[in-house]
Amino acid sequence: MWGQIFNLENPLIGADNTWVLWAVVVLGAGLAICLEQRYTWAAKMTGAVLALIFAIILSNFGIIPMEASVWDVINGYIVPFAIPLLLLQCDMRKIGKEAGRMLSIFLIGAVGTCVGALAAYFALRNFIPELDALAGVFTGTYVGGGVNFVALSNSFEVSGTMVSSATVADNLLMAIYIFVLILVPSVGFFRRNFVHPHMDAIEANANETHKSEKETDVAAYWSRKEISLKDIAFSVAASFTIVAVANVVSGLFSAVIPTDNIVLSILNMLLGNLYLWITTISMCCATFGHGFFSKINGTQEVGTYMIYLFFFAIGIPASIPMVLKNSPLLLVFALIIVLVHMLICFVAAKIFKFTLEDTIVASIANISGPTGAAAMAISKGWTSLVGPSILVGTLGYVLGTYLGLLVGSILGL
Repeated sequence: MWGQIFNLENPLIGADNTWVLWAVVVLGAGLAICLEQRYTWAAKMTGAVLALIFAIILSNFGIIPMEASVWDVINGYIVPFAIPLLLLQCDMRKIGKEAGRMLSIFLIGAVGTCVGALAAYFALRNFIPELDALAGVFTGTYVGGGVNFVALSNSFEVSGTMVSSATVADNLLMAIYIFVLILVPSVGFFRRNFVHPHMDAIEANANETHKSEKETDVAAYWSRKEISLKDIAFSVAASFTIVAVANVVSGLFSAVIPTDNIVLSILNMLLGNLYLWITTISMCCATFGHGFFSKINGTQEVGTYMIYLFFFAIGIPASIPMVLKNSPLLLVFALIIVLVHMLICFVAAKIFKFTLEDTIVASIANISGPTGAAAMAISKGWTSLVGPSILVGTLGYVLGTYLGLLVGSILGL
């Protein structure tokens, strides 16, 4: 009914109308940034959430298509290009401590996902077909991100119908969860019960900046900075070069490492991962070439803008009518997993005194993978957490596959 009313199969802007779709994306991201820097309520929601909401509204009301080559370009090219820009200031000698803390809460979150998958399976096993296999698939995707979804659904030979329904439920819930976690730092309960040094530092910096009454803390943080044509040339050249080299190296390892057994398959997945090498090469440049790369202005601003485009893109496939029609129980299944995961993460963070920022970013690294985690850190201005988020998120690709296979195989016995 919804699809007929809003004509989702034949949206107002067609999938082949590339320039108009790009205009919609950049206008949506630009509007989100402007609102975030102009209004306090928007700053609390964050521009990332606003971009996500804009995309969900436009796609679910038949304005833009849920599938188009533009969205693939954003995920396949814009995001890889943005990551080196955001990591060129990340000296590895400074982030070791942050990575260690984040890894701990990330591993706890992985356990939470497994517990949640088991709880959801036993609650709904009589109502959803192929749930033992799907429990393994959702375990993998909520430990390491969407990469594991494809690999595990193929491994367990899940039927096409169930894969389609599960994909829709997964996309919608992931968008909702990112939305929730972006809002968490502005909720008084979490601010009272968890330490939040990164937010404190940003707020202190904003207070020291002379703001107009119409300017939010976000606007003060992203205040105008000096940038030259040479800065643009160096930053773009560095990012393209890093991604190109990472693509060659990851492709080489992917081609030469066999997949004859589980150990080699995991090694192939890890060393053949593009984002692992983008992160590694970028951070090596930032560490050993600190004197050069730290002087390039504008990398954070350009990279952050591109991440806003990413947030817009991830909201587009979240089809509300498809979930209501084909996979409402799968949405409940996924919701149980994520709620248990979130509960275990935050309880552990409280007990072991992890920071609120580490907990949020590590949890998103579990649920949506390294790019989503990095995007969260960037959108909040927690720049020192960008590198660790990608590192632990990449580890999740391997760990997610292993745990997904383990959970699915046990339940399938």
